[in-house]
Amino acid sequence: LCFTDEGRNAVDRAGGAHIVVDHLRSLCSKTDPASEKLLTVFCGMLMNYSNENDTLQSQLINMGVIPTLVKLLGIHCQNAALTEMCLVAFGNLAELESSKEQFAYTNIAEELVKLFKKQIEHDKKEMIFEVLAPLAENDVIKLQLVEAGLVECLLEIVQKTVDSDKEEDIAELKTASDLMVLLLLGDESMQKLFEGGKGSVFQRVLSWIPSNSHQLQLAGALAIANFARNDGNCIHMVDNGIVQKLMDLLDRHVEDGNVTVQHAALSALRNLAIPVVNKAKMLSAGVAEAVLKFLRSEMPPVQFKLLGTLRMLIDAQAEAAEQLGKNVKLVERLVEWCEAKDHAGVMGESNRLLSALIRHSKSKDVIRTIVQSGGIKHLVTMATSEHVIMQNEALVALALIAALELVTAEKDLENAQLVQILHRLLSDDRSAPEIKYNSMVLICALIGSEPLQKEVQSMAFLEVVSKLRSHENKTVAQQASLTEQRLAVES
Repeated sequence: LCFTDEGRNAVDRAGGAHIVVDHLRSLCSKTDPASEKLLTVFCGMLMNYSNENDTLQSQLINMGVIPTLVKLLGIHCQNAALTEMCLVAFGNLAELESSKEQFAYTNIAEELVKLFKKQIEHDKKEMIFEVLAPLAENDVIKLQLVEAGLVECLLEIVQKTVDSDKEEDIAELKTASDLMVLLLLGDESMQKLFEGGKGSVFQRVLSWIPSNSHQLQLAGALAIANFARNDGNCIHMVDNGIVQKLMDLLDRHVEDGNVTVQHAALSALRNLAIPVVNKAKMLSAGVAEAVLKFLRSEMPPVQFKLLGTLRMLIDAQAEAAEQLGKNVKLVERLVEWCEAKDHAGVMGESNRLLSALIRHSKSKDVIRTIVQSGGIKHLVTMATSEHVIMQNEALVALALIAALELVTAEKDLENAQLVQILHRLLSDDRSAPEIKYNSMVLICALIGSEPLQKEVQSMAFLEVVSKLRSHENKTVAQQASLTEQRLAVES
């Protein structure tokens, strides 16, 4: 009856689920053949009843069916038909967020891993995987699965299937390695498996990177990116030569490479480049050059990670920022990507990298390269971003341009209507204090150019700035007084 919507609704109206769940509870511990047969039918009914129906899934979860089903799985693990029905019913319920919290209070992790270890047939493993994947999205259950020994099972599957070209083995390899990466997304489960970089699991995952299987290369790189979520791990991995492994992997995928592998390896390098002590080491290992090989990529996810990696690498690294900022090919590509309106992430990262090249290098050569490539208008637009951090980065870069190369950039700054934008930022009550401060610093620098000074005079800046003298932020108020004096002298 529960196989159709009409049947489900009729059973629901008649309170059928309550009756079945009550029977499940009372029969749960009985192992005679007749009871087991009945239990199998009950599980099958619940499976059909809850299939692709959120409301009925929630209803069953609220009735507390989950602990009963978990208990059932433990007691009847020898009964293949019953455990199968039970698993499919779990699969339906595990999709809902509210169910995961309930599962976390049971010993589901232990039961599933125990069941998994006994399976030989591919289909049966697949069925358990389908329950494991949604459950493993919950951080508490991730840790329980790690503690119940799931990782060892997964590593064993990888070892058995890695060299096979059978379709079902390839599928199993993918599922096992994907699930492994998912387990590493939880902070506690990840640290437990890292074991200070000495963990056998971490070592095994490292060995996936040079593998010939694209799936394993991908999972290995993603796993490293997940391990690289705190400074301690990142520093340990860089000191132990992980960077070279990732660069070798990237090298294998430069020409028409696998996009997902490129993206994963770049993600790992970006995360590793976050701690300050790693930047210089990674630069001297040649990471910037390795990453630049992907400038030709037309794939937005790869472009996005490539930009993020370079931006992390040059943070406070003046020499590297100057070297990259004088690289005309790179700067031209950045300017092109600053217009990638279909890909907000790529557009934002390109703008941020342009600004970072100037801020960290403070180099006239870099500014000239960016001016010649047409980058100024993008930095001015970035000053109007909805993100304060990006506005600020743009204003600091523009202030350096105005201080170091005003004559070169004058025309572009005028065409981009920078003065009008600064007027708007200073007049807007919603502008953050640091935006107001940096806008005033920039106004003082722009007065050094005759055409820009004329624009400043024509726009009644004195009025706006004198209001800011009484700003609640002391730094803003002080800068307002200084700016007012400068403007008064110039007028």
